[in-house]
This record gives sequence, C-alpha cells and structure tokens, in this order.
Amino acid sequence: MPLFGSNKNKSPPSPPPQQAPQQYDNYDSQPNRKGSIFSRRSAEQPRQAPYDDPAMHPADQQSTRSGGGGLFSRNRRSSDDMSYGGSTRSGAFTQDHSITGARDKVFQAEAAERAADQALAAARGAVREARDHVRMLEREAVEEARRAKIKSEEAKHVSKSARGLGRHG
Repeated sequence: MPLFGSNKNKSPPSPPPQQAPQQYDNYDSQPNRKGSIFSRRSAEQPRQAPYDDPAMHPADQQSTRSGGGGLFSRNRRSSDDMSYGGSTRSGAFTQDHSITGARDKVFQAEAAERAADQALAAARGAVREARDHVRMLEREAVEEARRAKIKSEEAKHVSKSARGLGRHG
C-alpha cells in the first residue's frame, strides 16, 4: 500500500532502461552535473580529457575551453564599468558623499605632493646657489691672499731699497 496515494493501475513496474556503462577518466571522475553559480562550463559542452590530443599541452588545452557564465568567470564586466546594480558609472553612487570625500582627499594629496615637489626643487636650487657662492668666496680669498703676498714682497723690496737713505745726515 502506497504511503501518499493509491495506484489504481496494478501493473508491475517497468524495468529502468538499460544504458551503456559510462567510462570516466581522471579528468571526468563524475558525470556532467548541473551548473552552479561557481561553474565555468555550460551544460551543453562535453567534457574532454586534457591529454586526448598529444599535440596539446596543458596551457594550450586550457585556452581552448570556453568560459562559462559563473560568478567568478573572466567574461564578466569589470567593476570599473559598473556600480551597484549593474548600472553604468553615471549611477547614483558617483554622487555618494563618502566617494566624493575620498576623491577630494586624493586631489588634495596630489596637490600637496606637487607643492612638496616644487618646494624640494626650490630648496635644491637654494643649496646649489649657496654652494656656488661659497666657492666664489673661497676663490676670492685665495686671490686676495695671493695679492697680499705679492704686496708684502714688494713692501720688503721697497724697505730694502730705502735702508740706504739718510746716511748723510
């Protein structure tokens, strides 16, 4: 007696249809299943062992498979092209206060970096000018020392020649 209803036809149950035994290799260890959100294959594509063709290498084999429409598939549009809900960039979230605040902070940081770069260039220029000025002063000091030495030697020479004066008196 059936549990959930009665069967008015009392014919014997028909045997299940005979199917050829399926062979599974290492790549296809299970029969084709229904796709899930994580699947990368559509149900219509037959599975193929990775090394059926000796000319195919694993990298080549992977590139010949077509991707499915799973959640993580590579054929999805990038997140740059979509905002929440799949609408384009002109959607409501581009006017969000947190987004605009973050953009403002990025712009301010970029402006601060530009100002810092200009200040660094100005500081380097000032250092270069100061070093050049110091070198010029050192050259002038060396030149003045050379002139002072020449002057001293001339003064000694004049002093020697003046020693002979005043003998007559």
